[in-house]
Amino acid sequence: MKKILYSLLLSSFLVSTLKAQVPVPVKAQDKPIMLVGGVAHLGNGQVIQNSVIGFDKGKITVVSDAGTNTNRDGYEVIPIDGKHVYPGFILPNSLVGLQEVSAVRAMSDFSEQGEINPNVRSIISYNTDSEQIAAFRFNGILLAETTPTGGRISGTSSVVEMEGWNWEDAAHTMDMGMHLQWPSRMNSVRDFSTFAIRLEPNKNYEQQSAELVDHFKDAIAYGNAPTKVTNLKLEAMQGIFEGTQTLFIHASGAKEIVESVKFAQSYNVKKIVVLAGSSSLMVKDFLKDNNIGVIIPPTHRMPESPDSDVYGPYKLPGQLAKAGITVALSHQGMLGHSRNLPFFAGTAASYGLDKEEALKMITSNTAKLLGIDDRVGTLETGKDATLFVSEGDALDFRTNILSHAFISGKQITLDNKHQELYRRYSRKYGHIE
Repeated sequence: MKKILYSLLLSSFLVSTLKAQVPVPVKAQDKPIMLVGGVAHLGNGQVIQNSVIGFDKGKITVVSDAGTNTNRDGYEVIPIDGKHVYPGFILPNSLVGLQEVSAVRAMSDFSEQGEINPNVRSIISYNTDSEQIAAFRFNGILLAETTPTGGRISGTSSVVEMEGWNWEDAAHTMDMGMHLQWPSRMNSVRDFSTFAIRLEPNKNYEQQSAELVDHFKDAIAYGNAPTKVTNLKLEAMQGIFEGTQTLFIHASGAKEIVESVKFAQSYNVKKIVVLAGSSSLMVKDFLKDNNIGVIIPPTHRMPESPDSDVYGPYKLPGQLAKAGITVALSHQGMLGHSRNLPFFAGTAASYGLDKEEALKMITSNTAKLLGIDDRVGTLETGKDATLFVSEGDALDFRTNILSHAFISGKQITLDNKHQELYRRYSRKYGHIE
């Protein structure tokens, strides 16, 4: 009897596991493909109304107007008349692959104990079996930065493709950025009797800043030492001084932005990007003068204070762009909401921003700030064939309906658990056969 019970339980587990699996990764591109007749949004502000996009062996080989005499010999031609072609959207500063169900501690692997952890590498924890991945790429998000959190120095992030059997397969650019959580001068304190939030000075600000000063000094000394005993934490810091890594500074207020950037510059950090909200607008001239790009939170959020402009989050991308700052859109909070990245850009386009400029904030601008613009972010010959075809405007949730998607030339499966549930209940209630 026990054997029968165990067999039934095992069978039930296997069936549920198979149903929950993400789409099987596909093989590398084995034949040249050409998309003909679509409206190509190149990601650099330009649009080709009747385009030809060809690619082979994972790289784009042709980007031209369909009216020109383009050689199509040897290509599998896919007609996409009336549809729209985009470079794959890029999601920065995310927990994709590091968290599945936030309420289950064992399904979260994005932070380590301690305050100074530059040696932590998010890429080795990246889970290619996450169901979030299939949901993201269904909306055109084909690349993401998988980012550690916690402590003052959280570790290194990597850019991954939304496809692959394991993290080695998915890795696009490994350990490209170090993440620094700059301490806040003010802390938010919630009054649970009124549920109001008040700000109080951070009494530990000087101490927390001093700890960063000590660590950076130690890292500089370690790098300059003629001989040394390997120290993993100090060794991991060398990339930001050599210019091979970007220092991503998470800062909450205007003063913190200025102080953190000047701090990094004092140690000759060569590549700096700030992650901040509306406070970045207060120091826009400082950011422009120092050529500092900004990754901002989603447009779909509440104003940061009771007296803020209710449309402030919608307007922020356009205001920063008009100030001459390179802006990229990201997401903070529940990981599942990150799938709405294209619609954050669509909202920004409705509040003082040209639609092609808004598109740059999730393609070419993001690629530039992540240091991967030599490979992705725009539809250009020689770059990775990471792109997709949408039935309509991909920044509008009503018409963002993908028909084809390619990652490094591989045509990926767009089906996911959400579509399975849609079909299941549509059949139940007679909407589809």
